Amino acid sequence: MTTIDQAQTSNDMSGKAMVLATDLDGTFLGGSEASRQRLYSWIENNREQVGLIFVTGRDPGFIRNLTRKEGVPRPDYVVGDVGTTIASVGVDHMLSPIAELEAEIADAWNEANGRVQAALHSVSGLKLQSSGFRYRVSYDMDPETFDDRALDIVAELGLDALMSANRFFDVLPKDVSKGPSLLRLLAHLGVENERTLVAGDTLNDLSMLSLGLPAVAVGNSEPALVEALQGHDHVHFASGEGAAGIAEAILALDVFSRSAA
Repeated sequence: MTTIDQAQTSNDMSGKAMVLATDLDGTFLGGSEASRQRLYSWIENNREQVGLIFVTGRDPGFIRNLTRKEGVPRPDYVVGDVGTTIASVGVDHMLSPIAELEAEIADAWNEANGRVQAALHSVSGLKLQSSGFRYRVSYDMDPETFDDRALDIVAELGLDALMSANRFFDVLPKDVSKGPSLLRLLAHLGVENERTLVAGDTLNDLSMLSLGLPAVAVGNSEPALVEALQGHDHVHFASGEGAAGIAEAILALDVFSRSAA
């Protein structure tokens, strides 16, 4: 990845009728192959009017491979690494972090990788994932053996812990997650909140689905996410799974046609 500043950000989103800000696993990549292809084709056929942001726990290497080799539409921007990466995506599929948006994230993290790993080393139920993340430490979690004192340890470090899908444990900078990072990116790009549809399926999507923007919890969403979103009138609870749920919400919430009018 190469770092860019505001002057080098070229993917103009301010005039798009709709911006889809979507999680990947289980959401944009979920559902049947036919439903995925219908949604992807619709996006590609309307790229002048539709912007695409991936908001994901996945890292830049995974995203680059996905869009270069797997037939998935290339996003304009990425909020990756559970909100700790905010990047533009070039025509070469390379992600370029936006320095001014990541500065606060880096400061909040304060090079905590080593401290986190040392503090959680002996905690049962956690298996360290790749240590190459810049501003996060992530673990696979075994819910049967997980020791919840890990939550207190992370809090004592001045950081945030996020559990999702009953199998992932992420340590993040304080007050940094998908939702706040997405809002900062939208403001940076001049995209009004009402022109954005956010989509997700697990608890690590809660911070963006609860922002008040038009939102969809796709049909295969984690029950804990659905429960947490009850009473949020801006959220469409889709029956369709994955990509089908996103397409369902575009029609149900009338985001595209209302914004394009």
